[in-house]
Amino acid sequence: MLALLLLTLLLWGCAGTPHEEEPEIDTTASEQQKPIQRSELSLTLPPSQFSAVLNSVEQSLAEFDWMQASVALQQMPADGLSSNDATYVGYLQARIAYIRGDQLQALRQLEQLDSPGMNPALRYRILSFEHYILETQGDSLASAQLADQILRDTQAGIAAAWKRSIWENLERTDTQQLSAALPNAADPQWRSWLALALINRQAKSQMRHELIQWRIENANHPAANPLPGGLDYLLASSTHNGKIAIILPLSGQLAEAGKAVLNGFLAAHYADSSTGQTTDELLVIDVGKFPSASDAYDEALREGASIVVGPLSKQALADLAARPERPIPILALNRIDPIWPAQGSALVQLSLAPEDEAASVAELAFSRGARRAIIIAPAGHWGQKVETALRERWGTLGGTIASDVTYSTYDDYSDNVTSALALDTSDQRAHDLRTAIGMNIEFTPRRRQDADAIFLLSHNGAEARSIKPLLAFHYAGNLPVYAISSIYSGIPDERNQDLNGIQLVETPWLLGFNPSLRIALSSGDDKPGKYTRLNALGADAYLVQSNFSRLQSGADVLLRGNTGLLSMDPTLTIKRQLSAATFDAGALVAQ
Repeated sequence: MLALLLLTLLLWGCAGTPHEEEPEIDTTASEQQKPIQRSELSLTLPPSQFSAVLNSVEQSLAEFDWMQASVALQQMPADGLSSNDATYVGYLQARIAYIRGDQLQALRQLEQLDSPGMNPALRYRILSFEHYILETQGDSLASAQLADQILRDTQAGIAAAWKRSIWENLERTDTQQLSAALPNAADPQWRSWLALALINRQAKSQMRHELIQWRIENANHPAANPLPGGLDYLLASSTHNGKIAIILPLSGQLAEAGKAVLNGFLAAHYADSSTGQTTDELLVIDVGKFPSASDAYDEALREGASIVVGPLSKQALADLAARPERPIPILALNRIDPIWPAQGSALVQLSLAPEDEAASVAELAFSRGARRAIIIAPAGHWGQKVETALRERWGTLGGTIASDVTYSTYDDYSDNVTSALALDTSDQRAHDLRTAIGMNIEFTPRRRQDADAIFLLSHNGAEARSIKPLLAFHYAGNLPVYAISSIYSGIPDERNQDLNGIQLVETPWLLGFNPSLRIALSSGDDKPGKYTRLNALGADAYLVQSNFSRLQSGADVLLRGNTGLLSMDPTLTIKRQLSAATFDAGALVAQ
């Protein structure tokens, strides 16, 4: 709560409540309209003589224990149930199917249950669960449309969450899909949602006028006040002095990385300035020329900067985070924990943290039906950090771990794969049998059968290219393999044929997002290479700082970035949702 309070009060120092720059449009009609009165339907479940049984099933499902839930549900009579009880049982059966990994069966069950006149509390649970499944499966447009339907009958206390869900799913949706859906949208409220999402894809200079006009035409729309994604703050008048200090390592060991970030930032800045969308002045500071990052920050203050972007290293960030005062806000390009409160402005963290990717790949695997996984990870701090993040998200979703192994060297790969798949146990059983019967027998090792996915958390392509073929060799070629973007360097490589079939999460940048900016970078001195994701980080640093006032909307802020769909948590850390991809014929392709 303290972090959010600091953000609200200090993000831009003198920024206040958003107010629109009024265009030359008649606003009389808007002022005369009254807000919609939201219905307050009760979400309390109807009474039932079987409440003890139903509550027991709910408790088991909350613990992801579908077997116990199934046993408890057998206590319900097969015939003679009231319509409410029969509907509730069907809903619980759909949840059991989903926890088991059968999403299609769960959706079929839910679709059969929805009917006119249904109890509102039951209908809310059914539609909410259907929305959750569609969302996890990545059907963003359908998920947004269903959330719009739910919002219409939702209590005021939870309406904001559904509004946020609609907007997030619309932001996940491809622009072409939005454009194709708009002409076919018969419902006015849904059509206005689509129109607003498309306005948000326009250049900022055009967006301001279009947003105000949309609000005037849709004064009673649930997205009108406040606008989603922090767009109200985009409409507010600019109050900063327009000088951006970029503090990066441009000499020393991190010089190449720093220059890649700077090139991405400059490319995005010049793209905006060429269309008149920004007149900000840039101040580039090489942190390596100063005794510390704090001294570089002081230089930015002396030069009259209104915001600092950087630094890049954890050590430099820790130095800035320790300052007792921060007169101007900082958009740091790494992540440390914790960030202590200081007098002055906020410190926001944006990074390519692999923990975000681990959470995203857990969601990807779960959405595709995996429930019990094997983890293969490198030893050391990096591997432990990524595995911990994966485990946390996987467990929250309801997934379990069948086995886990770590490897250190190339010589470990085969032994560790054998152990993860329990082939050593299978070999031991064969050995025991030969000993017991006193004769040799033909034997084919059998891998463990209680896993339905493998998380391969290799931190580079060489490791993954060595381990992936071993999985097929050791009888696990039919298990889906999931990974994070670390297995792809960003440079096409024919050796990546060995990665074929791996499903991973990747930055939109490497999957074709923002092609004009990537072309601009590739035509300059900064050729595509191992630092291409840092180009994307630099471009997103520009995106976030240019929309910095929108961060005052807290959990509502959402930006379609080059490194992912960007949101912010209460610690002022920017989180990334990445895109699904796979290797096909040795090439990385979006899914």
